[in-house]
Amino acid sequence: MSNLTITYLQTELAWEDPIENRKHLEQQILAAGSSDLVVLPEMFLTGFTMAPHTCAEPLGGDNLKWLIELAQRSNTAIAGSLAVDLEGQYRNRFVFVTPDGRIARYDKRHLFTMGDEPNHYEAGEERVIIEYRGWRILPLVCYDLRFPVWSRNRNDYDLMICVANWPAARRDAWRSLLKARAIENQSYVVGVNRVGTDGKGIAHAGDSQVIDYQGASVCDTEPFVPTVQQCTLDLDQLNAFKQGFPAYADNDAFELKAFKSKVFSL
Repeated sequence: MSNLTITYLQTELAWEDPIENRKHLEQQILAAGSSDLVVLPEMFLTGFTMAPHTCAEPLGGDNLKWLIELAQRSNTAIAGSLAVDLEGQYRNRFVFVTPDGRIARYDKRHLFTMGDEPNHYEAGEERVIIEYRGWRILPLVCYDLRFPVWSRNRNDYDLMICVANWPAARRDAWRSLLKARAIENQSYVVGVNRVGTDGKGIAHAGDSQVIDYQGASVCDTEPFVPTVQQCTLDLDQLNAFKQGFPAYADNDAFELKAFKSKVFSL
Protein backbone atom coordinates (compact mmCIF):
# COMPACT_ATOMS: atom_id res chain seq x y z
CA MET A 1 0.00 0.00 0.00
CA SER A 2 1.58 3.27 -1.14
CA ASN A 3 -0.60 5.75 0.73
CA LEU A 4 -0.99 6.10 4.50
CA THR A 5 -3.82 8.28 5.82
CA ILE A 6 -3.09 9.72 9.25
CA THR A 7 -5.44 11.51 11.65
CA TYR A 8 -3.81 13.37 14.50
CA LEU A 9 -5.33 14.98 17.56
CA GLN A 10 -3.93 18.27 18.79
CA THR A 11 -5.90 18.28 22.00
CA GLU A 12 -6.12 19.51 25.57
CA LEU A 13 -5.51 16.91 28.28
CA ALA A 14 -7.15 16.62 31.69
CA TRP A 15 -4.38 16.64 34.30
CA GLU A 16 -3.67 13.18 35.74
CA ASP A 17 -7.21 12.03 34.92
CA PRO A 18 -7.11 8.95 32.64
CA ILE A 19 -10.87 8.35 32.81
CA GLU A 20 -11.75 11.87 31.64
CA ASN A 21 -9.12 11.75 28.88
CA ARG A 22 -10.33 8.36 27.69
CA LYS A 23 -13.87 9.69 27.39
CA HIS A 24 -12.76 12.83 25.53
CA LEU A 25 -10.36 11.09 23.14
CA GLU A 26 -12.76 8.26 22.37
CA GLN A 27 -15.41 10.74 21.22
CA GLN A 28 -12.95 12.51 18.94
CA ILE A 29 -11.50 9.34 17.43
CA LEU A 30 -14.87 7.74 16.70
CA ALA A 31 -16.08 10.97 15.09
CA ALA A 32 -12.94 11.50 13.00
CA GLY A 33 -13.82 9.19 10.12
CA SER A 34 -11.76 6.56 8.37
CA SER A 35 -7.95 6.56 8.41
CA ASP A 36 -5.06 4.11 8.69
CA LEU A 37 -3.53 5.58 11.83
CA VAL A 38 -4.56 7.97 14.63
CA VAL A 39 -1.73 9.74 16.46
CA LEU A 40 -2.20 11.17 19.97
CA PRO A 41 0.18 13.35 22.02
CA GLU A 42 2.71 12.25 24.64
CA MET A 43 1.13 10.92 27.85
CA PHE A 44 -2.30 11.43 26.33
CA LEU A 45 -4.14 10.02 29.36
CA THR A 46 -2.40 12.04 32.10
CA GLY A 47 -0.44 14.96 30.73
CA PHE A 48 3.32 15.11 31.39
CA THR A 49 3.04 13.96 34.99
CA MET A 50 5.90 13.36 37.39
CA ALA A 51 3.61 11.33 39.65
CA PRO A 52 3.47 8.00 37.81
CA HIS A 53 2.92 6.17 41.10
CA THR A 54 -0.58 7.68 41.18
CA CYS A 55 -1.73 7.09 37.59
CA ALA A 56 0.61 4.74 35.69
CA GLU A 57 -0.82 1.28 35.01
CA PRO A 58 0.88 -2.09 34.60
CA LEU A 59 0.85 -3.91 31.28
CA GLY A 60 -2.59 -5.32 30.66
CA GLY A 61 -4.27 -2.58 32.71
CA ASP A 62 -7.53 -0.83 31.89
CA ASN A 63 -5.89 1.92 29.84
CA LEU A 64 -4.25 -0.46 27.39
CA LYS A 65 -7.37 -2.62 27.20
CA TRP A 66 -9.37 0.51 26.39
CA LEU A 67 -6.91 1.47 23.65
CA ILE A 68 -7.07 -1.99 22.06
CA GLU A 69 -10.87 -1.95 22.11
CA LEU A 70 -10.94 1.57 20.63
CA ALA A 71 -8.61 0.54 17.79
CA GLN A 72 -10.99 -2.33 17.03
CA ARG A 73 -14.12 -0.16 17.20
CA SER A 74 -12.63 2.59 15.02
CA ASN A 75 -10.89 0.10 12.69
CA THR A 76 -7.70 2.13 12.79
CA ALA A 77 -4.29 1.81 14.40
CA ILE A 78 -3.71 4.22 17.32
CA ALA A 79 -0.38 5.55 18.59
CA GLY A 80 0.78 7.81 21.42
CA SER A 81 2.61 7.53 24.74
CA LEU A 82 1.48 6.38 28.18
CA ALA A 83 2.95 6.25 31.68
CA VAL A 84 3.35 2.53 32.39
CA ASP A 85 4.30 0.65 35.54
CA LEU A 86 6.69 -2.28 35.11
CA GLU A 87 6.62 -3.71 38.63
CA GLY A 88 7.48 -0.37 40.21
CA GLN A 89 9.73 0.83 37.39
CA TYR A 90 8.00 3.53 35.35
CA ARG A 91 8.41 4.15 31.64
CA ASN A 92 7.15 6.84 29.27
CA ARG A 93 6.08 4.33 26.62
CA PHE A 94 5.04 4.95 23.03
CA VAL A 95 2.48 2.31 22.06
CA PHE A 96 1.19 1.47 18.60
CA VAL A 97 -1.97 -0.65 18.63
CA THR A 98 -3.51 -2.18 15.50
CA PRO A 99 -7.23 -2.88 14.93
CA ASP A 100 -6.59 -6.60 15.35
CA GLY A 101 -4.92 -6.11 18.72
CA ARG A 102 -1.23 -6.32 17.88
CA ILE A 103 1.03 -3.98 19.85
CA ALA A 104 4.43 -2.40 19.25
CA ARG A 105 6.17 -0.28 21.87
CA TYR A 106 9.07 2.13 22.29
CA ASP A 107 10.28 3.52 25.62
CA LYS A 108 11.39 7.17 25.55
CA ARG A 109 15.19 7.21 25.46
CA HIS A 110 15.96 10.85 26.30
CA LEU A 111 14.30 11.83 29.56
CA PHE A 112 13.74 15.53 30.12
CA THR A 113 16.16 16.50 32.88
CA MET A 114 14.80 20.04 33.22
CA GLY A 115 11.37 18.59 33.97
CA ASP A 116 12.73 16.08 36.53
CA GLU A 117 11.73 13.14 34.34
CA PRO A 118 14.87 11.03 35.05
CA ASN A 119 13.97 10.98 38.75
CA HIS A 120 10.59 9.39 38.05
CA TYR A 121 11.03 7.26 34.90
CA GLU A 122 13.56 4.83 33.47
CA ALA A 123 15.03 5.52 30.03
CA GLY A 124 14.47 3.14 27.15
CA GLU A 125 17.32 1.11 25.73
CA GLU A 126 16.12 0.22 22.23
CA ARG A 127 15.74 2.10 18.99
CA VAL A 128 12.54 0.76 17.42
CA ILE A 129 11.19 0.49 13.90
CA ILE A 130 7.50 -0.37 13.41
CA GLU A 131 6.53 -1.97 10.10
CA TYR A 132 2.87 -1.36 9.27
CA ARG A 133 1.01 -1.52 5.96
CA GLY A 134 4.24 -1.38 3.97
CA TRP A 135 5.58 1.62 5.90
CA ARG A 136 8.60 1.65 8.22
CA ILE A 137 7.95 3.99 11.15
CA LEU A 138 10.39 5.41 13.70
CA PRO A 139 8.69 6.46 16.98
CA LEU A 140 10.09 9.29 19.11
CA VAL A 141 8.78 10.93 22.28
CA CYS A 142 9.16 14.69 22.76
CA TYR A 143 12.73 15.43 23.99
CA ASP A 144 14.07 12.64 21.74
CA LEU A 145 13.62 15.10 18.88
CA ARG A 146 16.67 17.10 19.99
CA PHE A 147 19.10 14.20 19.46
CA PRO A 148 19.72 13.61 15.74
CA VAL A 149 22.15 10.70 16.08
CA TRP A 150 19.45 8.65 17.84
CA SER A 151 17.01 9.30 14.99
CA ARG A 152 19.51 9.02 12.12
CA ASN A 153 17.85 7.28 9.20
CA ARG A 154 19.89 4.23 8.23
CA ASN A 155 17.58 3.88 5.25
CA ASP A 156 15.44 1.79 7.58
CA TYR A 157 12.41 4.08 7.99
CA ASP A 158 10.04 6.14 5.84
CA LEU A 159 8.15 8.03 8.54
CA MET A 160 9.16 9.53 11.87
CA ILE A 161 6.40 10.12 14.43
CA CYS A 162 7.18 12.36 17.40
CA VAL A 163 4.51 12.73 20.10
CA ALA A 164 4.99 15.53 22.61
CA ASN A 165 4.01 17.77 25.49
CA TRP A 166 6.30 20.53 24.17
CA PRO A 167 5.92 23.89 25.96
CA ALA A 168 4.85 26.99 24.04
CA ALA A 169 7.92 28.83 25.34
CA ARG A 170 10.08 26.67 23.04
CA ARG A 171 7.69 26.37 20.09
CA ASP A 172 10.22 27.78 17.59
CA ALA A 173 12.64 24.98 18.50
CA TRP A 174 9.87 22.38 18.06
CA ARG A 175 8.97 23.61 14.59
CA SER A 176 12.58 23.97 13.47
CA LEU A 177 13.67 20.55 14.74
CA LEU A 178 10.77 18.75 13.06
CA LYS A 179 11.72 20.30 9.74
CA ALA A 180 15.41 19.55 10.23
CA ARG A 181 14.76 15.90 11.05
CA ALA A 182 12.64 15.54 7.87
CA ILE A 183 15.29 17.06 5.58
CA GLU A 184 18.34 15.34 7.05
CA ASN A 185 16.67 11.93 7.17
CA GLN A 186 14.77 12.14 3.87
CA SER A 187 11.59 10.98 5.55
CA TYR A 188 8.11 12.18 6.33
CA VAL A 189 7.81 13.58 9.86
CA VAL A 190 4.62 13.77 11.91
CA GLY A 191 4.84 15.88 15.08
CA VAL A 192 1.81 15.80 17.40
CA ASN A 193 1.79 18.12 20.41
CA ARG A 194 -0.90 18.96 22.96
CA VAL A 195 -2.51 22.35 23.57
CA GLY A 196 -3.75 23.99 26.77
CA THR A 197 -2.16 24.56 30.17
CA ASP A 198 -1.11 21.56 32.24
CA GLY A 199 -1.33 20.99 35.99
CA LYS A 200 2.02 22.71 36.53
CA GLY A 201 0.86 25.87 34.78
CA ILE A 202 2.86 25.23 31.59
CA ALA A 203 1.21 26.35 28.35
CA HIS A 204 1.40 24.29 25.17
CA ALA A 205 0.88 25.71 21.66
CA GLY A 206 0.42 22.49 19.74
CA ASP A 207 2.04 23.48 16.43
CA SER A 208 1.35 19.91 15.30
CA GLN A 209 2.42 19.38 11.73
CA VAL A 210 3.32 16.96 8.98
CA ILE A 211 6.43 17.64 6.92
CA ASP A 212 7.63 15.84 3.83
CA TYR A 213 11.09 14.51 2.95
CA GLN A 214 12.13 17.86 1.40
CA GLY A 215 11.04 19.92 4.39
CA ALA A 216 7.80 21.11 2.80
CA SER A 217 4.64 21.38 4.87
CA VAL A 218 1.96 18.75 4.25
CA CYS A 219 -0.25 19.86 7.17
CA ASP A 220 0.38 22.76 9.55
CA THR A 221 -2.15 23.10 12.35
CA GLU A 222 -3.21 26.41 13.85
CA PRO A 223 -1.41 26.90 17.19
CA PHE A 224 -3.22 26.91 20.56
CA VAL A 225 -6.43 25.51 19.02
CA PRO A 226 -7.70 21.95 19.64
CA THR A 227 -7.80 20.35 16.20
CA VAL A 228 -8.45 17.00 14.57
CA GLN A 229 -6.44 16.95 11.34
CA GLN A 230 -6.15 14.36 8.59
CA CYS A 231 -3.59 14.01 5.80
CA THR A 232 -2.37 11.34 3.39
CA LEU A 233 1.27 10.44 2.77
CA ASP A 234 2.56 8.85 -0.45
CA LEU A 235 5.33 6.27 -0.15
CA ASP A 236 5.90 6.05 -3.91
CA GLN A 237 6.67 9.77 -4.07
CA LEU A 238 9.14 9.43 -1.19
CA ASN A 239 10.92 6.50 -2.83
CA ALA A 240 11.08 8.27 -6.19
CA PHE A 241 12.62 11.32 -4.56
CA LYS A 242 15.22 9.24 -2.72
CA GLN A 243 16.10 7.38 -5.90
CA GLY A 244 16.72 10.67 -7.72
CA PHE A 245 18.52 12.33 -4.80
CA PRO A 246 20.06 9.54 -2.67
CA ALA A 247 21.75 11.69 -0.03
CA TYR A 248 21.13 8.94 2.52
CA ALA A 249 23.82 6.86 0.81
CA ASP A 250 26.46 9.36 1.94
CA ASN A 251 25.52 9.27 5.63
CA ASP A 252 28.25 8.97 8.21
CA ALA A 253 28.27 5.56 9.86
CA PHE A 254 27.41 6.32 13.48
CA GLU A 255 27.37 3.31 15.75
CA LEU A 256 25.45 3.17 19.04
CA LYS A 257 27.27 0.27 20.65
CA ALA A 258 25.48 0.34 23.99
CA PHE A 259 21.98 0.04 22.60
CA LYS A 260 19.88 -2.51 20.77
CA SER A 261 17.46 -2.14 17.91
CA LYS A 262 14.10 -3.81 17.47
CA VAL A 263 11.67 -4.13 14.57
CA PHE A 264 7.95 -4.75 15.10
CA SER A 265 6.21 -6.11 11.99
CA LEU A 266 2.52 -5.53 12.50
